[in-house]
Amino acid sequence: MNAGEVKALLESSIPNCEVIAEGEGCNFQVVVVTSEFEGLSTVKRQQLVYSHLQEAISSGAIHAVTMKTYTPEQINKL
Repeated sequence: MNAGEVKALLESSIPNCEVIAEGEGCNFQVVVVTSEFEGLSTVKRQQLVYSHLQEAISSGAIHAVTMKTYTPEQINKL
């Protein structure tokens, strides 16, 4: 799996999200921005992202994911 595939997978799975994905092999860093995160704790946000990556993690295509999660409002303040 490559970073582009991780980006495409998340953007097709999570409504109205923008993803920046980097990495190679089976280790990736992602920044996910979506209004779906409104009102969710950091842990709940990460669980939501992991739920869409679970199949790739189970197959070994993804070994490790480091993520940052933001709402559109939060990303605009950075």
